[in-house]
Amino acid sequence: MKRSRINDIMARADEMIRSYGFVLPPFAYWSPEEFKARAPDAAAVINARMGWDITDYGQGDFDNLGLFLFTLRNGRLSDLQRGGGMCYAEKLLISRQDQISPMHTHVIKAEDIINRGGATLAIELFGSDAEGNFDETAGGTAFCDGIKREFGGGEVLMLAPGESVTLMPGDWHAFWGDGGDVLIGEVSTVNDDETDNIFRAPIGRFAAIEEDEPPKHLLVSDYANWL
Repeated sequence: MKRSRINDIMARADEMIRSYGFVLPPFAYWSPEEFKARAPDAAAVINARMGWDITDYGQGDFDNLGLFLFTLRNGRLSDLQRGGGMCYAEKLLISRQDQISPMHTHVIKAEDIINRGGATLAIELFGSDAEGNFDETAGGTAFCDGIKREFGGGEVLMLAPGESVTLMPGDWHAFWGDGGDVLIGEVSTVNDDETDNIFRAPIGRFAAIEEDEPPKHLLVSDYANWL
């Protein structure tokens, strides 16, 4: 993706988020230079990979296969492993109309996916086989706003604003905005986007960046190179 496109997506996403009464934390608006200067004090932000995340899954077609995310907070895997402490994470996402976030599951992360506003959020669901692999014939059990919901393989849940679904490791899912753009909340156990995203298709999690202009703000995938 071109950096100029990423900068534009950031600006439009910020406008949408604010339109629903959410405001991103102060570090979201740091310039790269300020982030470098404040890196020692922001070590927890950097290590937890909190911040801007825009991906086309390495396929070069963001409008049709892509996702905007901002990680607001993220816990520590060591806390999760010992069973106490900061074991949670929270994100905001934006799914554009008919923009697919491709079929995937997680090994560790359980998550609530919440329609925070906008159009309908469509979520296609499949279960796993005995080894945890994608199974197009398998359904499973999810919870929609705490209410038990059995789903068949390939069933599409349609979540209106305010509605949510709880998905567990091994629940395969893809999602998109139906009828318009959707602001999504995600509340989960500790999030590790580098190792805990298992995609059905052989695709990447992060975008390759073409530096056609300076970054307005750093992506989480920039931290290793820029900081």
